[in-house]
Amino acid sequence: MPVSLARCLRLPLLAALLFAPLAAQDFDVVLRGGRVMDPESGLDAVRDVGISRGVIRAISEQSLNGATTIDARGLVVAPGFIDLHQHAQAPADYALKAQDGVTTVAELEVGAADVDAWYAAREGKTPINFAVSVGHMQCRMVVMGDRPDFLPGAKSGAATKVANAAQLAELTRLIEKGLERGAVAVGFGLQYTPTASEREVLAVFRVAAKFNAPCHLHMRAKGDVGPANVFTSVLEIVAASAVTGAPAHICHVQSTAGRLTPAVLDLVAEAVAHGSKLTVECYSYTAGMTDIKSAIFDPGWRDTMGIDYKDLQWGATGERLTAESFERYRQVGGLVIAHSNTEEVIRAAVSHPLTFIASDGLRGHPRHAGSSARVLGRYAREMKVISLMQAIAKLSLMPARRLEERVPTLRNKGRVRVGADADLVLFDPAKVIDRASYTEPDLPSAGIPHVLVAGEFVVRDGVLQAGKNPGRAVRAPLGGRP
Repeated sequence: MPVSLARCLRLPLLAALLFAPLAAQDFDVVLRGGRVMDPESGLDAVRDVGISRGVIRAISEQSLNGATTIDARGLVVAPGFIDLHQHAQAPADYALKAQDGVTTVAELEVGAADVDAWYAAREGKTPINFAVSVGHMQCRMVVMGDRPDFLPGAKSGAATKVANAAQLAELTRLIEKGLERGAVAVGFGLQYTPTASEREVLAVFRVAAKFNAPCHLHMRAKGDVGPANVFTSVLEIVAASAVTGAPAHICHVQSTAGRLTPAVLDLVAEAVAHGSKLTVECYSYTAGMTDIKSAIFDPGWRDTMGIDYKDLQWGATGERLTAESFERYRQVGGLVIAHSNTEEVIRAAVSHPLTFIASDGLRGHPRHAGSSARVLGRYAREMKVISLMQAIAKLSLMPARRLEERVPTLRNKGRVRVGADADLVLFDPAKVIDRASYTEPDLPSAGIPHVLVAGEFVVRDGVLQAGKNPGRAVRAPLGGRP
């Protein structure tokens, strides 16, 4: 049957489209000549990265062309950092996180009681991705009739009441509802809720196990004396995970363990070596921060924490406290900085192979603005306690892996590879550093000129891009198990 003239004319055109060289604008964005560092594959080489429709489409030794091309020579191209422990969640907070190279931020220790409302409040309004846990503390406050608050006060029902059978049933119902609605984990602050029994913790762990949700815990106790101490706290977590099958995660190990951090990390490593589903995080500052009215500062805190009034700094004014000012501020509540650690402890925590980095970010503390850059600049470049690739892994790949079984979409974050989300940070390895301090806690980090979320610049040439909100909800599948 004769072939039509029109079809004959179309065949060469089709061949030209299929086999022609790539056009001048093959990609939306090209990052040209940067040092691509991927902690998953170990790639550490100069490459062009091509991005289209929010996804990495090419990583090439050859030059690529794009509608927008960034000269990345001299810069590291790394996966965007994932901070799983960030409390401050307002627009100004997201801006500081973006300038610190963070592309996904999660509130997994305190979490939320109403997961749907938490996500809805941020949808389409954030420059970076966001996630939340369903919080044991938050749900316990609801069950115990407390007014909504960030943390339970020392005299609140959540901190002082033992749950009866009906309250425990309601608490586990709220936890299950949050997981059904896509919460990525279950958060605990056991030191803030000292009357939450081991039985109660096990009941919540059992709910988490049904959804393969990790439990992120602020441990129950500090110190190494008495029947409740930092070692019994670790063992409580290991046991609850082993009994129920729920993965577990220790928050800010150096903050709770203090001078005992190396011994606690040895205990964690031993548990992991024997099959425990346990992970651990730290942050890279010698001081912590929390609410002065919480149960952490119940009588005996000076002995437990190994500090005194002079080691407390009032966040709002910067003043060091006395016995008198401590009691005055304790009545009204507010954030206080606790200078409770040594540099040696921080080095041991940051350099340990099992720890990844999470900021525990709160406005008023420099960890909120500078955690990522501090690890890259101080601990990798200056002190050399970890390599640059190890630092990147602790900031990106390791936190992604903690959640990806529960949240499969995270398998495409924390990596620089074809098909991964184009959540990327470009930094100067010779200049990146934190600038925030205890007196100027909101100074953005230096040496991070470009940050992309879903292929869109949220920081470009060192400038936060106003009105750019490509951040998306990082959420577990709705309605049940992944």
